[in-house]
Amino acid sequence: MQISDNDGQYDFSLDRFESMLKTNDILFFDADEFENITYYYLENGKMSKAKKAIKLGLEQHPQSINLRLFHVEVLIFENKLNDANELLESLQEIEPSNEEIYIQKACILSKKNKHTEAINTLLFALNHTADEADVHSLIAMEYMFLEDYEQAKIHFIKCLESDADDYSSLYNVIYCFDFLEQPHQAILFLNKFLDKSPYSEVAWHQLGKQYMSLKQLEKALTAFDYAIISDDHFLGAYMEKGKVLEKLKHYQEAIDNYLITLELEDPTAFAYLHIGKCYDKLQQPEFALQYFLKAANEDPLLDKVWNTLTDFYYKRKDFRKALYYINKAISIDEANVHYWKRFAHINKKLHFYEEAVKGFKKSLDLGNYELETWVTRCDLLLELGEYELAKETLLQAKEFHPEAAEVFYRLSGVSFLINSPSEAYSYLKKATHIDAEYAFIMEELFPEVFKRQSVQKFLNSL
Repeated sequence: MQISDNDGQYDFSLDRFESMLKTNDILFFDADEFENITYYYLENGKMSKAKKAIKLGLEQHPQSINLRLFHVEVLIFENKLNDANELLESLQEIEPSNEEIYIQKACILSKKNKHTEAINTLLFALNHTADEADVHSLIAMEYMFLEDYEQAKIHFIKCLESDADDYSSLYNVIYCFDFLEQPHQAILFLNKFLDKSPYSEVAWHQLGKQYMSLKQLEKALTAFDYAIISDDHFLGAYMEKGKVLEKLKHYQEAIDNYLITLELEDPTAFAYLHIGKCYDKLQQPEFALQYFLKAANEDPLLDKVWNTLTDFYYKRKDFRKALYYINKAISIDEANVHYWKRFAHINKKLHFYEEAVKGFKKSLDLGNYELETWVTRCDLLLELGEYELAKETLLQAKEFHPEAAEVFYRLSGVSFLINSPSEAYSYLKKATHIDAEYAFIMEELFPEVFKRQSVQKFLNSL
């Protein structure tokens, strides 16, 4: 149901109705006027005024099917589904071929999570509608609720067959292809679609993204170029083109495209960040830092910016500034394992071993069970003289890496240090059995233990 095309008359009716509400006078409006007024209020979320318009409209035009259908919409909005369904049943007896009745019935079924029944009702509505695209869209959404993306895709495509400018359906079709992990099929579909709609900037943009997912960067670049030709103000196309050029190591061209996005709309931290990264690759650190700081100023809650600044200073061995920025990243995303590992390594470089141990412990707690994390934490604990805690760390590491010689040599060494020789020899035997060449670990980390005659004799007997 749409409002009248006669905008001037519509505005006049709306003004009269608003005036009537203020004065409490009862004025007469024909049924079309009430329908247009109600439609306006519903579209603009003014539910209380919509209800008044429906009430007054039905008092003056009790036979109006459209006003009663608007009443159904209100009842559904208020979750009075049984009342809405009863009203629809009565309307169906009067106008059994009115597609809006079946659409609203399907809406109620959908709200009750009866999506298959909703689909069947909408399929019936297809026989009575002049706007098949709208009904196909509703059917597709019900299939989405059922997570049947193949069927959803079919009905979204039918929408596009009726209206190639239905970008909502186009995005939804691509969403289905993506969910089903069908990039090749998506590319075939988009190329056929572009044969009929060669100036669809959205289709070119989506085609480029599909090529990017397959790492076909040159084809992606061509697609984004066509998107820009179709609409030279299409910010998304410039952004994606910049990403492709960055991957192709055409850093200056990438910068040029990111700069265009800054002209088209308000600056984004994302664009500033990537411009900075390109300048960094071009060995222009001053410009890189300038844009990294602009990104941080634009969106101080974007942790990736602070992490990038950490990398920037880490590469230049300015570990104190790197530590400052990784702390900022962690304050935004405390559950990021990568940030905690960087925190640990930076503190290690600064010889802040206790803080480094804390960082590695946090990364382990967050599920990072890489061998390097375990052994580096152990080595720091050895440096701090925390032999019992080092052994406890290694015993945990052994559970995750039962065949890691690095772990068993360290277990042997630390067991010697805490006067557990029988365990120490047992671990040393296991370590040499796994890989005798790693025996240098004993010499590097436990030189005093390594010099013991008994240890030398054991190692020389291998």
